[in-house]
Amino acid sequence: MSNSYEYIDSDFIYTDPNTGLLRNLQDISDPDVLLFVESGVVNETFFPLISVN
Repeated sequence: MSNSYEYIDSDFIYTDPNTGLLRNLQDISDPDVLLFVESGVVNETFFPLISVN
């Protein structure tokens, strides 16, 4: 996952100090795994919404 944005969090309260990723509920620090997991969560939430008649 390419991201040129740099979070300003010198105390590392909101970001992982090793990867620069925002902390997440799953405690995932690998950017590719995080992208995969978040994409799955979005799909599970989105598809039921568009299939409502």
